[in-house]
Amino acid sequence: MSLMLARALALLVLTLPALDAADWKLLWSDEFDGPANAPPDAGKWTYDIGDGGWGNQELEAYTRDARNVSQDGQGYLIIRAIKTASGQYTSARIKTESKFTVEHGKIAVRMKIPHGQGMWPAFWMLGANHKAGWPECGEIDVMENIGKEPSIVHGTIHGPGYSGSKGIGHQHSLPNSRALSDDFHIYAVEWSPAAITFLLDDMPYGTIKPADLPPGAHWVYDHPFFLLLNVAVGGDWPGNPDATTQFPQALIADWVRVWKKAK
Repeated sequence: MSLMLARALALLVLTLPALDAADWKLLWSDEFDGPANAPPDAGKWTYDIGDGGWGNQELEAYTRDARNVSQDGQGYLIIRAIKTASGQYTSARIKTESKFTVEHGKIAVRMKIPHGQGMWPAFWMLGANHKAGWPECGEIDVMENIGKEPSIVHGTIHGPGYSGSKGIGHQHSLPNSRALSDDFHIYAVEWSPAAITFLLDDMPYGTIKPADLPPGAHWVYDHPFFLLLNVAVGGDWPGNPDATTQFPQALIADWVRVWKKAK
């Protein structure tokens, strides 16, 4: 191949649109473009409020206080985990329940996560029929990270017969022991009737299909789900903060977007 032809082919590749870009049509998004100290868009998000461990022995109380969750006026949503003067922990968990649901699609967040022992940021989805019971409603953990594993992202599904510590998932580690909290990353799933694929920065790192479930278990990802974004503190999985954990810690979200397959 001549040098001229090689250069022409390289230029053609650079100017072609991404092949997968045409496969997806934006359905819903939040770009967090509100003014400084504004709460999350009330037309898109609501809150989980309270403490009690949330089924995982977590330590935080979730609030809607602007100190725990607010937009910064620069295009970001900040969720802060705070240790109060009395030694209590507060944080925030927002959700699109009653505002928006999706059934199949590409669901993603671009964010920079907190770090430190006991920190547990998550972007996840819960079946809109969850009041009928969990895990029968289904849960898709698009991303989770625990502070004692700074380089590892976990993607997991939970359903009847494969929930909690028996959830089915994949994990991916950044090379050279780089910490996820050092930079922004895009955490996503591509969810179809036949599979759920987890992605980090648009690179797939694991796929789960109905055949991967335990014998007799049901694929419960055939109905609408809503989105959740939160920072937990402590709990059975990450363990509790220790003397090395610095507060406050912040999750900084640039955007959340949902696409559907183009027709």
